[in-house]
Amino acid sequence: MDALPIDPLLPGIVDAVRRTRRLVLEAPPGAGKTTRVPSALLDAGVAGGRDVVVLQPRRLAARMAARRVADERGERLGDGIGFQVRFDRVGGDRTRLWFVTEGVLARRLLVDPTLAGVGAVVLDEFHERHLAADVALAQLRRLQGGARPDLALVVMSATLDAEPVARYLDDAPRVRSEGRAFPVEVEHADRRDDRPLETQVAAALGRLCDAGLAGDVLVFLPGAAEIRRCADAVRGLASHHGLLVLPLHGDLPAEEQDRAVRRADRRKVVLATNVAETSVTIDGVVAVIDTGLARIASFAPWSGLPTLRTEPVARAALAQRAGRAGRTRPGRCVRLFTRADHDARPAFERPEIARLDLAETVLELRAAGDDPATFPWFERPPEGALAAADALLARLGAVGADGRVDDRGRRMLRFPLHPRLSRFLVEAEDRGVSEEGAIVAALLAERDVRRSHRPSGLGGGFGGRGRVAASRDVDAGHSDLLARLDAFDEAAALRFQPGPCADRGLDAGAARAADRVRAQLEGLVRRRASRPAPASAADLEAALSACALVAFPDRVAKRRRPGGPELVLAGGGTATLAEESVVRDAPFVVAVDAEERLRGDPLVRTAVAVEPEALVEAFPDRVRDEVVARFVAEGERVEAVRRTVYDGLALEEARVAASSAPEAAAVLAAEARRAGARAFADAGALDTLFARAAFAAVHAPGVGLAALDEAAAERAIEGLCGGRASFRELREADLPGALLAALPPGARASLEALAPERLRLHGGFAPRVAYAAGRPPWIEAPLQDFFGQTDGPRVAGGKVAVTLHLLAPNRRPVQVTTDLAGFWDRHYAAVRRELSRRYPRHAWPDDPRTAAPPTRGPRRR
Repeated sequence: MDALPIDPLLPGIVDAVRRTRRLVLEAPPGAGKTTRVPSALLDAGVAGGRDVVVLQPRRLAARMAARRVADERGERLGDGIGFQVRFDRVGGDRTRLWFVTEGVLARRLLVDPTLAGVGAVVLDEFHERHLAADVALAQLRRLQGGARPDLALVVMSATLDAEPVARYLDDAPRVRSEGRAFPVEVEHADRRDDRPLETQVAAALGRLCDAGLAGDVLVFLPGAAEIRRCADAVRGLASHHGLLVLPLHGDLPAEEQDRAVRRADRRKVVLATNVAETSVTIDGVVAVIDTGLARIASFAPWSGLPTLRTEPVARAALAQRAGRAGRTRPGRCVRLFTRADHDARPAFERPEIARLDLAETVLELRAAGDDPATFPWFERPPEGALAAADALLARLGAVGADGRVDDRGRRMLRFPLHPRLSRFLVEAEDRGVSEEGAIVAALLAERDVRRSHRPSGLGGGFGGRGRVAASRDVDAGHSDLLARLDAFDEAAALRFQPGPCADRGLDAGAARAADRVRAQLEGLVRRRASRPAPASAADLEAALSACALVAFPDRVAKRRRPGGPELVLAGGGTATLAEESVVRDAPFVVAVDAEERLRGDPLVRTAVAVEPEALVEAFPDRVRDEVVARFVAEGERVEAVRRTVYDGLALEEARVAASSAPEAAAVLAAEARRAGARAFADAGALDTLFARAAFAAVHAPGVGLAALDEAAAERAIEGLCGGRASFRELREADLPGALLAALPPGARASLEALAPERLRLHGGFAPRVAYAAGRPPWIEAPLQDFFGQTDGPRVAGGKVAVTLHLLAPNRRPVQVTTDLAGFWDRHYAAVRRELSRRYPRHAWPDDPRTAAPPTRGPRRR
């Protein structure tokens, strides 16, 4: 067994862990911490005869680390040394050293909160700050301080500043290994290169070969697709120089992964993802080609499901990649990006806890009896992310109103999936479609198995074994999930062979990965259904549609126009259905997955048709009937529609008589207030009424006339809106009359007595009395109408003389007075001489006090 830099430190590490039960270890890649430290803890009996569990951030790393330790110890993998990842497990009752992914430990803590069978836990590569590792650190620290003070805890990292972790662990001891490294010459691109990535890699490899390559080359690429393209691009160059081209990523079979890592009989070009940064050691590497990119764990904002995005990696990761070229001799690193690009990148990646969806973590914490709000986080997540997680779990029916996990939530926890997909599977179990549900959930959990989206209706879609396509009119377009299911079936029929799958537009690696997930899920599902299993393909389609609905209840959408791609979403917002979707005409869909775009609405790539009846069945408490009224300005009227709505999305609509809808009255009243009360009475009528009331209130302050004002008019209009639906009806409703009718008892009589609307003169003529703020009341009438009267009229119980506007026959005033007797005495004779000549046909008696007024009847003006 080769000596490694960590070896001299092992006795001190073991002693510190034995004494304090906790340790923080810093060691660069290649120092040997992953393989040597757990083995040393096991051999020293630090675990007290129990298991040593090592957390790894990736499945590939867990398996390969376990194999390497088993090889170093001369054991068969699965005996004393084993591994367990989400969908694979090698080990048994005799296994004492387990390499597991972080999620496996999280699940184990749910089943065994005290980790009774575990004596030591090692958190490896903690610098990557995976969400599950953060949670595990907090849980293990609390466990040490409570039920398991004997539990040993070691946190290992390649680049992390260890002080915050040591401080969080109550000032745990720290050990640092300097490792063993040779100088690495780093070369940056002179300028931005826009050529395809595989072309850039091939050019860089050609330069290395021309310079005299003395060992293996490690190429860092974002993912499996880029690895395949690069393998094709460098194949001729590699053959010319006698190089062996080997891929290394998580979707490969175990034997192909091992082949990339093992020593070979000739120089290798290993095309790897970022798994080779720290978790996997490849001996013999003397040169690195770094694209500076990686698939970074993220989540789809649309669905919350985990996803990987291609992004530039941080400077710390770039340094680790370069260091892989200097483990055994001086090396060289060719970076396919500029120095300026390097310097502009952040020093470290943002921790996952600050950027991932927390629904699965919150569900696990609540199931364990923890409140996420008071959980002792190593780094507290954003409050908004915690709130969003709780809201989603409530929508999925996983927790009750008190935040406790209910029976459905505990069933969901059986599946190592995002809660949406777990809810999908629980519904699939109940509907007797657990087999198909497991495949669909696996397909949604992994990347799409279709490299291209062929239009539906061509040869029955992807067809495959014909689980659905053979008995379903695919061209009718009801479910993109079934299209993906057909594609998977076809890949399975081709035995996931890369060549034949590629010829059919299928991704063999993605299909194989989905098949591994499917196998695991099928082993976990409950076979007993609460409903009869589907009897036909149409029933299967309906069952899977119902599963999608309960898993994505907040993603129900309605087409804006029949057959159009624009979708209106429940809860607000819009989206666009992708052209490749097979869901052609369904009015309502569940938008399972969508691509967020910088410009324009989200693009829905996976949709499922849904019937309104299914919404009523699944969410009766969220479906309600309502009447929506709106004001149509053109006709000055209210129109009303009775709607059945789900989260604000209209499922059915029908016009109803607005006059019978209380909602219409409120809309009409609001619009009437905006128009103003005067729009619904004759010109000046309200102002006169208000002035009359104000005048009368001065002389009768206790009868309630002061309340006859603008506010009273608004209240009266609101009362008149009931049973009406238009401004025309309001104008016909006699607003002044409604105001008078609303006066207190006796107030209207007081108003008429103190401030009458009209005054009857001696000849029967009853002119309207004018009232205005700050002026005494007045009337206008021809001079002749006052013949036979000695004094002018009075109001306010005789206290106030009415101002008289005496008019000539041409309706122009000849005198304004409150003293009619004085006018007769002092001015009438002069007025008579002047006007009699101009208007000889009118009566001009010598004594107007005794003359009869014109006999014109009760004329009103």
